[in-house]
Amino acid sequence: MRDLVRSLLAEPRVPRPPARSRWDWLLAAALSVLTVVGALFSDHSDEWRALTIALTVWLPFAVLWRRSHPLIAFAVFFGVLGPANVVSQVVADEAVGFEASFFTGMILTYALLRWASGREAAIGVFIIVVTFTLTDALDPTVSAIESAIGTLVFLFAGALGAVMRFRSNAGLREIEQARLREREQLARELHDTVAHHVSAIAIQAQAGRTLAASQPEAAAAALAVIEEAASRTLAEMRKMVTALRFDAEPESAPLRSLADVSRLACPAAGGPAVEVELSGDLDDLSPSVEASLYRIAQESITNSRRHARHATRVSVQVEGDDDNIRLTVTDDGDPTARETGSSGFGLVGMTERVSLLGGQLEIGPGPHRGWVVDAVLPRGSAAP
Repeated sequence: MRDLVRSLLAEPRVPRPPARSRWDWLLAAALSVLTVVGALFSDHSDEWRALTIALTVWLPFAVLWRRSHPLIAFAVFFGVLGPANVVSQVVADEAVGFEASFFTGMILTYALLRWASGREAAIGVFIIVVTFTLTDALDPTVSAIESAIGTLVFLFAGALGAVMRFRSNAGLREIEQARLREREQLARELHDTVAHHVSAIAIQAQAGRTLAASQPEAAAAALAVIEEAASRTLAEMRKMVTALRFDAEPESAPLRSLADVSRLACPAAGGPAVEVELSGDLDDLSPSVEASLYRIAQESITNSRRHARHATRVSVQVEGDDDNIRLTVTDDGDPTARETGSSGFGLVGMTERVSLLGGQLEIGPGPHRGWVVDAVLPRGSAAP
């Protein structure tokens, strides 16, 4: 309970409340007219009726600051009417027109809980309780039930403001979470794409440098591969950067398919050869499953090229049955250097993809040599 109270008191003001408009001026004018009419038709004496109008005709204009300065507007309203009512009760046994400003008080109470900070709201609630308690205690014509009802009506207005505030905050949180999920997805795509292509560029550059003196034609071929990989990387990075711009509509990278997994196969060229084998029932897979299979395979191949010492071959096997799709990526490198060498966002991204699809992922050294990435995905799953 103490933690709940602390969290409520620590609640900040609502940022960027709506600006004042002409409708706020019309509302203030209407409330002022209503206040004067209510005072004119009250059963006060002429002297106190005039005092009521003088005190309350301008108070409705406090609603103009109900969003930008909610506590000040609220305190001005109750700070004038509260003492005035207490003094009038003591001096002449008459209340100075609380009923004439009833709707103004309701609106300001609603605004206090809707826009103010937690501490300001607590101060406002305290002011309401003290004001009604003192005023009704000095008025013998008001019963305890009537006093409690009056207080509860104002607190209800405040509770309504708090509910609207909660709904607004919940909507903003949902939007922010959606944006965060989208940005995390884009970050995974960016990492997977750039890491894979840059690794290929680095391997080809090393091979070209080695062959430049003895085999100029092979070095030129490596340069051509580097150029193609760099062009693809640049194109995909432009798509990602465009999607991350705040003033542009998100445009996620195109979803990959099993056909793209097959294209990951390549002969040894300055690095381990990549072999891809597809088997079993691989028809009618959801797009999210196919895209995840491709990205996990791509990241696993990239890790093998980066970290698998003395590796000559990387095997990618995709096998489907009635319920699941299994992706297994193995290499024949030295596993001892991989336990601390492969860390970063790649493994995090693979884990997130598998988790979102309700699958299982195991990564570790193979039974004999190399490293094994084993992912099992439900064939019909779709990312939320």
